[in-house]
Amino acid sequence: MTPASTLDEEFAAAVSRHDARIAALGLSIWVGSEPTFTDPCAQSPEWLTKALGGAKEQRAEALLREFCQRLPGGLLLRSVGRQYPGEDRPRWNLGLYRRRNGEPVWPGPPDPMLAARASASLPRPSKDATRLAPADLSRWATALAAGLAARGWLVTPLAVDEPFERRLLMRTDAAAVAPDATDPRLWRNPVDARPTPASGLRDELAESGAYLFVLHLHELDGVPTARLELPMIAEVPTFLAVLETVAQASLASHLPTLLLAGYPPPVDATVEWTTVTPDPAVIEINSAPSQDAADFLRRSSEIHAAAVAQGLAPYRLYFNGTVADSGGAGQITLGGPSPTHSPFLREPRLLPRLVGFLNRHPALSYLYSHDFVGSSGQSVRADERGMDAVDELDLTLALLERSEKISPELLWHSLAPFLCDASGNSHRAEMNIEKLWNPFLAGRGRQGLVEFRALRMQHTPQRATALACLLRAIVAMLTRETSAVPLIDWGRELHERFALPFYLEQDLRAVLQELAVAGLGLDEAIEAVLLRDECRFWGQVTLPGCSLEVRRALEFWPLLGDAASPEQGGSSRLVDASTARIELRLRPADGGAWDDWQIIAAGVALPLRREGDGRGELGVFGLRYRSFVPGWGLHPALPAQAPLRLRLRHPEQATDHLVTLHEWRPDGAGYAGLPADLAAAAARRAERLTLEVLPRDPAVPVRTAPVRGLGPFCLDLRCLPDGWRRSAVDHLPPFDDSGT
Repeated sequence: MTPASTLDEEFAAAVSRHDARIAALGLSIWVGSEPTFTDPCAQSPEWLTKALGGAKEQRAEALLREFCQRLPGGLLLRSVGRQYPGEDRPRWNLGLYRRRNGEPVWPGPPDPMLAARASASLPRPSKDATRLAPADLSRWATALAAGLAARGWLVTPLAVDEPFERRLLMRTDAAAVAPDATDPRLWRNPVDARPTPASGLRDELAESGAYLFVLHLHELDGVPTARLELPMIAEVPTFLAVLETVAQASLASHLPTLLLAGYPPPVDATVEWTTVTPDPAVIEINSAPSQDAADFLRRSSEIHAAAVAQGLAPYRLYFNGTVADSGGAGQITLGGPSPTHSPFLREPRLLPRLVGFLNRHPALSYLYSHDFVGSSGQSVRADERGMDAVDELDLTLALLERSEKISPELLWHSLAPFLCDASGNSHRAEMNIEKLWNPFLAGRGRQGLVEFRALRMQHTPQRATALACLLRAIVAMLTRETSAVPLIDWGRELHERFALPFYLEQDLRAVLQELAVAGLGLDEAIEAVLLRDECRFWGQVTLPGCSLEVRRALEFWPLLGDAASPEQGGSSRLVDASTARIELRLRPADGGAWDDWQIIAAGVALPLRREGDGRGELGVFGLRYRSFVPGWGLHPALPAQAPLRLRLRHPEQATDHLVTLHEWRPDGAGYAGLPADLAAAAARRAERLTLEVLPRDPAVPVRTAPVRGLGPFCLDLRCLPDGWRRSAVDHLPPFDDSGT
């Protein structure tokens, strides 16, 4: 076995070669991500369904503190997060602001979160610095006003009655306009303490050329702490100059710590901004974009290491060994060093062709996805939105192809109505262009970005980087395409054939072959990571001359009526997850054959599809069944069909092989606790697949499945008559004809 360190080196080298291929084409394709982590053992609401609550903010602070130690020289800034329907204020948001060249961006007092590890070179206060008083605040405000004025900016102290607060109004132009003391904007609350307007986050004072700095003593763990709220500053050089001035004034005032808060900072190609924020069930890290995949790998490795050090995980493990997404997925975003240098705006025909490419390759929609896929899911494909979706989208793509000039406005207005779910929510689309060139999203809608949302949270930074390489290579290939290809109307095949991992893997190999032909192939080390099955493999049983492999396939769960309506509030939606789908692969031993074997489910001999892969010929088919009866869900008259029993039969053998797929421990006992890790989870899944050898009963019938339940790729056991369904779970007698 190749040592892990060698594999890591080979992978890193392959990533560097991928970057070289992209650079050789003169392309700049930046890549960002939103990794999410959860507490895999917690059962409290903030780690299951809720965004806020418990000690999640403290866990996020610990994670960011760990991250800051790994990436020194940055500024910790407590900014403002997103606000969602039903929430009365924005969510908290902790960020790290850094120069990309590694030079320190903040020479001032540390944030209280980092104070215990601050450099000993900072000036020591002459008195007990943990007990700041109004006089200290006045001295600090005077020093800051003088420092800003020394840069040629006009600074006006505002008269404040509150002894623990000072306000400074600054202008960077020469306009000596006396502030109107009755202007309510001068006395606004902190940005994180007031609702964010539906139109987006704005600083109206800053837009008028006036910048408001609010200095006050903030009670932190019972101790008065200096806090400065920063205005919205649009230009990076100005913001960096302000930071330098604040640092100098704070050190001169002997502040031991300083809590910086306020509006999000500006970014360009020279600085980066990484934030940690809450989302339902997870902590989300909005990673600063990387200029290439090698930097993305380094950054992702630092983030994963910091999260793991704090007891957080990129997945959730269930008692029976099932591996689930972290709860927040793992989106990847592509763009450029600036909006105007985005590949999607520099090559305006790229995005329409990318839409078509995703349509033709469902593997990119499902193979790496979370569990919530389909028309009611969290990453809806453009062709899952209804009967007319394909025709209308095909027309839009044709119109764009015929256009002599495609402006950013035309591009966004043409595609935005299709890249959303049925309710118009772009955050539930497979490909989100909300930040491409959106005039309705104030301050952040025109960034030239395309977000890929059909991705679960990947377990390793290598897997996330492999996906980044795959998407970058596809984009690079499509920039060189000269013509568009019509969309495919997959019909039912989309949710039947491509629900099975085997066909998704086949489709991925077709994508990899296209890239290789275009000269943008991914090296073997990257392809191996992409083709690795992280969590769908259930188990394998060995039979005379063949083996049966069982994998968890995709299922497209529906939303539930009124329980899913916006009026219900909250930040999660109710689905019926009681339907399960598995994939069966019957693979012969070396030199053997599989086609004499029958797999019988509920008395129906499955019509296995003859397929082939790199290991040879095999039979493939799918099964759907109800794994449990939910308290609220579809088909209340339909009982559970688990455990699922399959009878494997060969004409030359006098015995049948009964394979049972258990949803829980075969002995029905409880588990001692959650699996310790992924290996323990895999062992629990494997033990839920049992094999018994029984005497052949010649009286057992083999039935023909009804038309309703049998498709080209799958048998739906839910559609069978009652007696047939019972035979799928009863041990003896094998089959019961009373329901026919």
